[in-house]
Amino acid sequence: MRIVQICKTLISLSHKNPPHIHKPPIPHYSISLLFLSFSSIPNSEKSNPTIAVVDYLINQHQFSPEAALKASSAITYLKKPKAADSILLFLKKSGFSKTHIEQVVKSRPKVLSSKLTSTIQPKIKVFQDLGFAPNDIADIISTDPWILTRSVKKLGPSILVLKSTLGSNAGVVRVLKISAWFLKHDLQKTMMPNIEFMKRCGISSSQIVKYLFNFPRFFLLKPASIQDYVKTVDEMGCDRKSKMFLSAIRTVSSMTEENWELKLKLFRSLGFSESDILDVFRRVPQVFAVSERKIKGVTELLLLSAWNIDISYIVNHPELLICSIENRLKPRLRVLEILEKKNMLKRKPCLTTVCKMTEKKFSDKYVLPYSKELGEPK
Repeated sequence: MRIVQICKTLISLSHKNPPHIHKPPIPHYSISLLFLSFSSIPNSEKSNPTIAVVDYLINQHQFSPEAALKASSAITYLKKPKAADSILLFLKKSGFSKTHIEQVVKSRPKVLSSKLTSTIQPKIKVFQDLGFAPNDIADIISTDPWILTRSVKKLGPSILVLKSTLGSNAGVVRVLKISAWFLKHDLQKTMMPNIEFMKRCGISSSQIVKYLFNFPRFFLLKPASIQDYVKTVDEMGCDRKSKMFLSAIRTVSSMTEENWELKLKLFRSLGFSESDILDVFRRVPQVFAVSERKIKGVTELLLLSAWNIDISYIVNHPELLICSIENRLKPRLRVLEILEKKNMLKRKPCLTTVCKMTEKKFSDKYVLPYSKELGEPK
């Protein structure tokens, strides 16, 4: 009836316009479209008044417009604003700051329509019972609110496995803030078999923990895949006692067969022999994760420098291929070349050592003492 009354009102208003205005009456098809647009409103929305998420978050919970708009892109209306109030209040009482709460809602807007007692509270309690501080819990969950959808029966054991491996809650907090993916997997079937296998390969626990922080998803690969990568690295002649062995496994795991072939083709085109390429990989596997453009740029820069560098030098010092061309290699080579031409160096320094120096150490040793010769301000 409300729709019919609106249509009648619009029609009557069109007839009441003064004659001198000459506004055309509303076409019949316009009225039909208007009727259809109103009639398309779902019955549930007519019978159950809802509230716009944007208005709700901004006006009732002082969310930033950016956070509110982001959340509303997934959920336009709230059917139970009071239930959402309870969830947001609970998070606040649990130690979540305004920033934490906004991040949770932005990343997973459906949390507003979740069930507090059966979905939200039990997940928070798992962390609380395991001794995590309120702020750490908020940091972890706001980093990846998906955790709130994880089964309690799976969440607790995963956290305990991480704690047993990393040694403390602080370690768990650190790794989960980097990647909460650990809580999306059965760690007894992925991470733990991988770690045990790597230990049998001679890799130390300390190195494994270090890699857990730097390359967390690597340990979540299928154990069968990790074993294949180790076999590949063994066949390439990598020494299991070398500190580079784990890096070699991870590098191989991160590359497709196509990318691997492209790297081999590039090295060959630059003048590296097959044995040279293998030596580079064994010494510094990370080089193969560097872009082709950078490898080519560094190689050409070194070969064309006045430092009498050849391929064999690069093979023996492949870490140079990782250095930044513009921020490290070029400026430092330039300084050394100027000092050598002016006979300011008592002996030629090792380029690798020079490139490993911090900016301050390099400046203190090669720039500040020769500011006049280099034309640099003191």
